[in-house]
Amino acid sequence: MTETTSAARVARAINTLAAFCGPRDVSALTPVALRDERGWSSADVLILFGGSILAGAETMADAIRNEVATTTMLVGGHGHTTETLRRVVADRLPLAGAVDAGSEAEIFETYLREVHGLSVDLLERESTNCGNNISFALRLLEQANVPHERMILIQDATMQRRMSAGLKKARPKTDVIDFASSAVRVEAADDLLRYVDPPDSMWPIGRFASMLMGEVDRLRDDQRGYGPRGSGWIAHVDVPPDVEVAYQVLARSGEFSARTADPLA
Repeated sequence: MTETTSAARVARAINTLAAFCGPRDVSALTPVALRDERGWSSADVLILFGGSILAGAETMADAIRNEVATTTMLVGGHGHTTETLRRVVADRLPLAGAVDAGSEAEIFETYLREVHGLSVDLLERESTNCGNNISFALRLLEQANVPHERMILIQDATMQRRMSAGLKKARPKTDVIDFASSAVRVEAADDLLRYVDPPDSMWPIGRFASMLMGEVDRLRDDQRGYGPRGSGWIAHVDVPPDVEVAYQVLARSGEFSARTADPLA
């Protein structure tokens, strides 16, 4: 840290970005929460997207058991997070050879089956980034004649808002519940950063902060962002002033830099 940026201030900044990038629109993925907080009897489709840490599979498992959606779906081919997910699941399930070369959807499918005894209705195995996660998922739903007017999206806490903005771009009238795979908090202890009750297979803090900063860069609706004024891959997103301040705190800390865009972003 620099002399003017304390660990406590950096922790608050990370938490601000995490809350913005990883929204949860309801308190829980249960029929009661959907009814009381959104007025839904259930969702048409529940999707877990690749790119999530393993905690996403646990969130998905709970939601499947709670029967919050008519159709369940895993989405994800091979991207910048695939190898990390493959290693984590291979360590947990050394006899599940399906994870050796499988897509992220197939890896999550194996985990849900082997650990929780659960299955899903649809697998999308080809997408490689947030943009075609959405377009390929919608294509598969349409090919299968699955209604999808009400959708629950589960994505890594770093990418949840961008995933939702991508769906809003493609289907502006779809009613969506965002539920980030984990709700993450960081604290400062003895001038060092640490997670508070970290979720399963959580990113190292440095990588987490870098990914969050990269998401803010992508969400800004300017020439370099992914919104209508930039690449046009997502719907407009307002980045609040407190998020911009938090971003600058991390940038000035000397410890973190934003994850840059790449073909597997």
